[in-house]
Amino acid sequence: MRIFPILAAILVTGLIYVFIFERDRFLVTAPNSERNASAEARDTSGPTAESKAGTAHSVGVIAVHSVARQIDSAVILRGQTEADRQVELRAETSGRVISEPLRKGAFVEKGQMLCVLDPATRAATLAEAQSRLAEARARLPEATARLQEALAQLTEAQLNDNAAEKLSQEGFASETRVASTRAAVSSAQAGVQSARTGVEASRSGIQSAEASVAAAEKEIERLTITAPFEGLLESDTAELGSLLQPGALCATVIQLDPIMLVGFVPETQVNRVELGAGAMAKLASGERVEGHVTFLSRAADETTRTFRVEIEVPNPKLRLRDGQTAEIVISADGSKAHLLPQSALTLNDEGTLGVRLVTKENAAQFQPVELLRDTINGVWLSGLPEKADVIIVGQEYVTDGVPVAASYQEIGQ
Repeated sequence: MRIFPILAAILVTGLIYVFIFERDRFLVTAPNSERNASAEARDTSGPTAESKAGTAHSVGVIAVHSVARQIDSAVILRGQTEADRQVELRAETSGRVISEPLRKGAFVEKGQMLCVLDPATRAATLAEAQSRLAEARARLPEATARLQEALAQLTEAQLNDNAAEKLSQEGFASETRVASTRAAVSSAQAGVQSARTGVEASRSGIQSAEASVAAAEKEIERLTITAPFEGLLESDTAELGSLLQPGALCATVIQLDPIMLVGFVPETQVNRVELGAGAMAKLASGERVEGHVTFLSRAADETTRTFRVEIEVPNPKLRLRDGQTAEIVISADGSKAHLLPQSALTLNDEGTLGVRLVTKENAAQFQPVELLRDTINGVWLSGLPEKADVIIVGQEYVTDGVPVAASYQEIGQ
């Protein structure tokens, strides 16, 4: 039995019944429907259509009302801790170590002995130099006495020569006597010169002997290597019995109180850093420390074009170690800035960083900005008016002068 023909017959019968027996009722309902449709069409083409036509060329964007706030525009760097002073103590002479070693990590005082070398024959060398000095000093009085004697003889010879000259002029002395007295004067002058040379030689001998004594004493001083300042041993001192040659390492001493924080400032921000400015740092361990700027380089690094800055931090308990990574914040003059989402940033055709504003005429306008700081809540920007309507969604789809239909939201939504 076929079902489809039966269903088709029933449907056709129903339609014939409606159009024949219910025709009057259908005709009454249809005009009302047409009139309602016409009314709805007129409503649609009324004010709503006009409003749509008025906004057909405006671009929908989302913006925020932003007000500038005062912030501390600090200079943020990454750096590390460095010992205030560090020195490698090396031997200046050769010798065998005869002192017990000190282990690394030990605290040493200024002047404390770190390495002592065997003196060997240096004491005898000093004694010999002192003997030669005493001998040279003993020669000086004898040489001085000879000089005084030579001067006396010269004076006597000159008197005799004057007397012989006068007697010869008066005819009471012969020319032979005059020549003899003149020869005596010349001989006395030569004696004086020789005596003076002896005195100078004695004095030179004294100076040479004194230099030998000083060299021997200095050589003995070099046998003891001491700490130049108080600090910590970064390495063990030389082992007992080891042989040190000139230049060999005895120990390394570092001073950690105060400790230095070292960073490098880019040339764009170097003028914002001043000597004595306060600074704070957060170490990789989470510890926070404070100090002040003590040094700012005047010469840039040739490779990175940055300037070295040093910050002195008290470290009385030696908690801070040399070489720890630190995030450094150096205080600088405050300025007014806007806190906006990072997504609000855009670039113009020239590649300038900025944002797009909504003007009073509801048009888009590009405004260059300067990025001061990046935070988890957004970016701090300068270069905007005190109050600004900033587009945060849709700024990439508009250019200067394009009409916008802005929807405003609160910052942070």
